[in-house]
Amino acid sequence: MKVMEHPPAAPAKLLEAWMAWERGEALPGRTMSTLKTGGLRILLERLVAEGDAPAAAVDDQPVDTGSWTPVV
Repeated sequence: MKVMEHPPAAPAKLLEAWMAWERGEALPGRTMSTLKTGGLRILLERLVAEGDAPAAAVDDQPVDTGSWTPVV
């Protein structure tokens, strides 16, 4: 059985897919598909392996990750 090769993660493609979803231009299923094929898992695994902490906001204020609610 041949193991499928994954293309390198494409952060710009991932961001564009996310932004299109936020603007309401893409369906959630399509967005998930694009995030998956764009290498989101690979990118996240790499960040975890590197031990990256959550990024601070531009003004150096802590990022609030607990109050966001997705709007579909």
